[in-house]
Amino acid sequence: MARPGYGKRSTPGQPPRSAADFTHLPPREAAVAAYLDRLADGADISVKTLAKVLPYGQCALRTALNRIQAAGHLRRGREHLAKTGSPRWITRTWWSRAPRDDTWWAAYRRGDVPEEGPRRPTRSRAVILLAALGRETPAMSLSAVECAQLAPLVEEWFARGADEAHLMRALTAGLPVPVHHPAALARTRLTAKLPPERRPAPPVLRILECGKCGAPARAEALRDGDCAACRGEPAPGPRLRAVPVLRTRPRRRGPCRCPVER
Repeated sequence: MARPGYGKRSTPGQPPRSAADFTHLPPREAAVAAYLDRLADGADISVKTLAKVLPYGQCALRTALNRIQAAGHLRRGREHLAKTGSPRWITRTWWSRAPRDDTWWAAYRRGDVPEEGPRRPTRSRAVILLAALGRETPAMSLSAVECAQLAPLVEEWFARGADEAHLMRALTAGLPVPVHHPAALARTRLTAKLPPERRPAPPVLRILECGKCGAPARAEALRDGDCAACRGEPAPGPRLRAVPVLRTRPRRRGPCRCPVER
C-alpha cells in the first residue's frame, strides 16, 4: 500500500469487468492495465513499485503508463483534503476501467461526473432490503408490490446516511404481537423514524497534472493527459491589456505679455 492519501483511486461509474477490457491497447500496455485494474484502491502504482512485481523495467513501465494515460484510463493530479481544515494537497492517481476522453476527465476534475448511458434495470438496493425483511423477521414479510411502494422511503433513508443494519433495526425492533399489517407498520416506521438530513459535503478540489512533466495545468489544456509544452506546442503567452489613449484638450493661450523690444 502507498502512504495514506496516495496510490490508486478508482473513479465512480466503473463498468463490470469483462474479457474485452483493454483489448484496444498494445499487449504490454494491456497486461499492465489489467494488473492495475485488479489492485485495490490505495495500492502503490509508482514505476519503482510496479517494476518489482511486473516483468518490465522502469523505462518500459513509464512508457506503458503514459500510453495507458493517453488511452483515457489514468490521470495524475492533486486533491485537497476536505473536512480537515488543512491546506494540504494530496497526490492522486485516478483510475478508470473504461477509457474516458478529455471532456470526461475535465468534468471529473470539477466534481461533475457525467451520467452513464442507460443500463439494464435491476432491483434497487431498497427493494433488495425490503425483500430480505421477511427472511429476517417472518412477521414483516412483504409482497413484491409492497416492496416497490415502500422503496422510495427506504431510498430516502439511504440518502441521509443510513445503512442496511440501521434500517433493519428500525423496522424489526419492538414489534407488536401479532403484526396484522406489515406494510402499513413499515410505512409508519419509515416515516416517523426518518433520520435528519445530512449536511451537504463540501465540493472536492482537484488539480490535474501533466503525465510527463508533472506540471499542474487546467483540465481543458491537457490533451490525453499531456500539457502543451510536452506535446511540442507553443504555450499561450500572457494576454496584453490595451492601454487606453488619453486625449487632452490643447491649452488655450492667453495674450502675450512678454516685453517688446523697440
